[in-house]
Amino acid sequence: MYRFLLPRRPAPWGREGDALPLAQGAGIALRADRLSKRYGDLLAVNELTLEVNEGEVFGLLGPNGAGKTTAINMMCGLLRPDGGQAYIHGLPVHGAAADVRARVGVCPQDIVLWGTLTCLEQLEFVAAMYDVPRDAARRRALVLLETMGLGEKRGKLARTLSGGLQRRLNFIMALVHDPGIVVLDEPEAGLDPQSRVMIREYIKSLSRSKTIILTTHNMDEADRVADRVAIIDHGSLLVVDTPEQLKRQAGEGDVLEVEASGGGPALLERATASVAQAMPQASVAASGGTITVRARGAVELLPVVVKVLRDAGLRPGEVRLRENTLEDAFIALTGRRLRE
Repeated sequence: MYRFLLPRRPAPWGREGDALPLAQGAGIALRADRLSKRYGDLLAVNELTLEVNEGEVFGLLGPNGAGKTTAINMMCGLLRPDGGQAYIHGLPVHGAAADVRARVGVCPQDIVLWGTLTCLEQLEFVAAMYDVPRDAARRRALVLLETMGLGEKRGKLARTLSGGLQRRLNFIMALVHDPGIVVLDEPEAGLDPQSRVMIREYIKSLSRSKTIILTTHNMDEADRVADRVAIIDHGSLLVVDTPEQLKRQAGEGDVLEVEASGGGPALLERATASVAQAMPQASVAASGGTITVRARGAVELLPVVVKVLRDAGLRPGEVRLRENTLEDAFIALTGRRLRE
């Protein structure tokens, strides 16, 4: 278990105690109101409306090309929407003063570093962009470097670090101006298991004082850290709920998977229909040579599945029993078709 040192939270802008007042809707950290964006004939985001609560870890999930990055960029003020508005602590993002947008820190998926700056200088440079006083910026930078295991690297050129250490540095660069909202785009991409655990636990610790918005393709990561998740596809919001609720909606009970061989797709389809007829209390589907059964007490249905497969001339193979996952819910909502 990692122990994290969270810096005392001063005003992110200007002098200590000089933070912006909260506007109406102080319980909502960020709100998207019918955000839309079109690129030619492509409707990238279609009237997206959602709210992110203060102090929660909010996961934004979707297939490739679903509109996640476009939506995030509009909500943070990095991209102007064609329609709708985003609000940070009740204040409009677009058309507002820059200090409203400064309430957000963004860690992009692609690592962004300056080749001639040391790790410490990277953080001080970012802090200077937000008018953080130099002494406060250095104190905060040193704490963040120690927290991410980069204290001994503070005088090293950032470009000389390994890819994993560069990603850790990129992560804390989003925090150095002490924003109230932190947006993390695939923060665990390319990290080794130890670094993934460190980042994951730090995200949870940050949520005690900040609001975290997390985009990821790792369903296990979202399940572990997110309080709520939103799933979007083709630019539209499909659902917003807790991971537990979404897993329950994907199908009650356990998931039984039985591989079958010895026949073609048509034979497997007929066998699947026979399995479904034999157990009307279950949800039955087939894909890629595997029959999937979702039901309470699914393991007790295994003998029936095996008998039906054998009667159909198929050979039962590997058997897997598991609980519903967030990935199950994701696939149920967005389908199995590959995206580019």
